[in-house]
Amino acid sequence: MNRILTSLLAMTCVCLPAHALRLEPIKYGDMENWVTRNITESKIIGGNPKTLYAIGPKATVTGNKPYTNRGGSPWASSNAYAKVAGVVKGSATVEPAKKGGSTVAKCTAKMEHVKALGIVNMDVMVAGTIYLGQLFEPVSSTRGAYSKMEMGIPYTKRPKALVYDFEVDMPKENTRIKSTGFSKKQTLQGRDNAEVYVLLQRRWEDKDGNIYAKRVGTGRERYSKSIPWTKGHELPIHYGDITKEAFYKPWMGLLDGEKAYYARNSKGKIVPVHEVGWDAADATPTHVLVMASSSCGEAFIGTEGLTLYIDNISFGF
Repeated sequence: MNRILTSLLAMTCVCLPAHALRLEPIKYGDMENWVTRNITESKIIGGNPKTLYAIGPKATVTGNKPYTNRGGSPWASSNAYAKVAGVVKGSATVEPAKKGGSTVAKCTAKMEHVKALGIVNMDVMVAGTIYLGQLFEPVSSTRGAYSKMEMGIPYTKRPKALVYDFEVDMPKENTRIKSTGFSKKQTLQGRDNAEVYVLLQRRWEDKDGNIYAKRVGTGRERYSKSIPWTKGHELPIHYGDITKEAFYKPWMGLLDGEKAYYARNSKGKIVPVHEVGWDAADATPTHVLVMASSSCGEAFIGTEGLTLYIDNISFGF
């Protein structure tokens, strides 16, 4: 009997991975709850109804109204109610979908068309993206894309990884389209990548309201090919200056200048967050940025049809 019990215990130990992480789910990160927004586009471009989805408590909102995060949801997305030159348009690149019996977020790169004779004629490439933060509606222009959104939320913990389930569907086309709506559409060689990242920052504000940050932790992956449904993927978070590490890539670097994201300062103004250096490896962050997208390049560049499915997003400790 003792030998049997010993064998059973040994088998149990083998079945439990030594590196198993304790998961701390991000609120609404299980993608089971969505707000359904019903807007109506301007008659001059067809007056069509458009459904936009937001990650948050189950609800239906009807009407052309700016949206703010509901129910304490920390999530925003590339879905947007836009009003350009008085023309109302809805952009819908993120939606709920089913995978493995669960509701997931489906993020797809799409070309949005806005055409009204004599008023506006725009084709805009929009990636399907979800992120921690908020989008400021109505969006009135594609210029200064990052200034239309606040990236990141307050957070002071030091997780080991971001954990999630995901799938990538990669089109066969080996090109990208650059289309901002204000310049000529361009075809670029090389397909886009899907991307997921988690960045930890320690931010501070000067007397003039400028926001600065040092990078505390970095986890960033890009996906260049189709990947089948994968559960419990772990994206490691590396602390401190990682520029000398073998895994470091230039796109893991600091974000400033044109690459800077934005946040609201203490005066209520949306300003860029200047990442000015790498923090100590044992530093405590003040904010976390999490993003999952069907594109990894500049805004308004993408491979049409590239799709990222993602679900059950958690921090792992």
